[in-house]
This record gives sequence, C-alpha cells and structure tokens, in this order.
Amino acid sequence: MAKAKVRVLVNGYGVIGKRVADAVARQEDMELVGVSDVVADWRVKMALKKGFRVYCSSPDRADSMRRGGVKVEGLITEAIKDVDVVVDCAPAKVGAKNKELYLKHGVKAVFEGGEAHETAGTSFVATCNYDESLGKQFTRVVSCNTTALCRVLNALNKAYGVAKARVTIVRRACDVWESHKSGVINTIVPELHVPSHHGPDVKTVLHDLDIVTMAAKGSHNLCHIHFCIVETRKEASKEGIIAALEEEPRVVLVRGQDGVEALNSIVELARDLGRPRGDLYEIPVWEESIAVNRRESYLMWATPNESNVIPDNVDAIRALTELEKDWRASVKKTDESLGVLSRLY
Repeated sequence: MAKAKVRVLVNGYGVIGKRVADAVARQEDMELVGVSDVVADWRVKMALKKGFRVYCSSPDRADSMRRGGVKVEGLITEAIKDVDVVVDCAPAKVGAKNKELYLKHGVKAVFEGGEAHETAGTSFVATCNYDESLGKQFTRVVSCNTTALCRVLNALNKAYGVAKARVTIVRRACDVWESHKSGVINTIVPELHVPSHHGPDVKTVLHDLDIVTMAAKGSHNLCHIHFCIVETRKEASKEGIIAALEEEPRVVLVRGQDGVEALNSIVELARDLGRPRGDLYEIPVWEESIAVNRRESYLMWATPNESNVIPDNVDAIRALTELEKDWRASVKKTDESLGVLSRLY
C-alpha cells in the first residue's frame, strides 16, 4: 500500500519560501497545501498565478491582503489544522514566535537558519546528520553558509578526518530583490567578532569539529565565497581531496580554465543550466584552488545563498515525518526531482 502524501504548508513566501514551495510541489510523496504570508506584493501574487492557495499569517493583515488584490483562503490557524508539516520561512526571529502556534496545534515544523538552534533543538544538513531529526516535532535547516561548510567539510572528514578548519567568508551584501533598499557600496565590512556565527553554527551539525570562521560583507549580491584551510588527521593528496568532493552529494567541482573564474561566472552557469530563477543547489568548489601540503589542505568555493538550502528543506520534511528513514533515499528522491547534478557541465 502506498504511503500517504505528507501535507505541507509554507509560512512565509520570500526568497527561501517561494523556492521551498516550488520544490515541495515537485515531490511525489508530498502535497503543498498552500503558502501563507502577510503582504499582497508581487511575490504573493505570483503564488496565486502558480495556482497555490494563499493564507494569511496574521489576523490583522487579511483585509489589507484582500484589498491588495490577493485571494486569501483564510487564516493560517485554519490551514494548519489540515497539515502535517509547516516549513517556516518567515523573516529571521519571527519563526521563534511562530513556534507557539505549531506547539498549540501539535504540528511539525521546519525552521530556517535565521532562527537560533535552540528554537528547534536540532539543526539539519541532510547529508550530515539526517538521523538526528527522525520523528521529531521540530528541526532547523541551517543557513546557506553553514550548509556549504557542512557539506564540504563532511566530505573531507569522511575521507581523512578533520583536525581543524579555519575559514574566511566574504558574504554578499544583500539579497537581489532588496538591493534597492540596502547594501554596501564600494567597501567591505568586516564582522569584527571572531569567530563569526558560522563556525559555532556548523558545530550544531558536525558536533565535534574544530572550526573557526571569520566573515566580511562585500559590495555584491550574487553569492558568498569561502576560503578554507583544513588540517586533516591523515596525510592527504590533491587527488584524494578531489575524489572525496566528487563523492559528496550536492558538491561539485568547477574550473577556472573552463571560464568559471568568479562569482558572476557561477551565476551565469546556473542560468545556462535552465534552472528556475537560475538557482544552484550544489556547492561549486574551484578545482584549481585545491592545494595540499601533507596534512594541510586549501580550497575555495562559492555558496549560492538563495538556493543551496532548498533540497535540505525537502529532506527535513521527510526526516520529521519518517517518510524516509535513510538519508540516502531521501537525498536521491529530492535530487532527482530538482535535477541536482554531480557535475554541472
């Protein structure tokens, strides 16, 4: 007898929420009940155009949404009674407040990286610690930067053991859709606290990893970029590092000699793949950047900040509901549905 489809509501239809909604709608073992928000902007109207049911996340905003031209099916409090999982893609820190609603209705929820680890009690990267979220009420898909760090370092840890990792992150200034509102022009702004929040966040997934991160905000809005020095427990080789990365799901190698020389090249490559919105779910590591000096390895990669966490959100739904108990089975389903590749070209 076929398993019943898991019914999913996406709360918050912004950069991540709209991508999660599309991804859930592509899963054969899930049903997208609808999306919920508090505004009537073009993004929510695009949800209507796609045929998604739209709900209102706050009772005092329903009338303004309707006046703005959005057909509101009802309040989230009504929709939530008929769902198994809510993926909370509300703005950072709002998810922690929404948790009370999910507790009241006994519904499972996936939170995003903008929330503290303590909000869910468990943090999640599908290829690293899927089992920790099995059957739980809540989990938290970590941020784009943390997801990238976990995937790459997990590959090296499995192959050689990671004694310590030291990483510098240059972050994009702001998301593309809000570049007219905020951003950094003609400068770079260091995050003066060391470690930056990314290192401690990695340890919520790879618990025993010795990692220190430093970060800065650059005057671009394309992707983040990471520069990593890893001390391995066993002596490594460049060929071995490459092999480990090639074996890791959702990590790919790219080469500058092929013209993939910078973040803008990564973005253009993603567009040429024909992905929705030019999204890239994989973490592209520059092959030429990989260098090894016995037990010390060096490498650089790009982090597609709008999209790399989307597959993990889908897998998190399966983990919470135990649709799949083996992470490999869930990752395979998700990657096939989204067209995730082991090689981009």
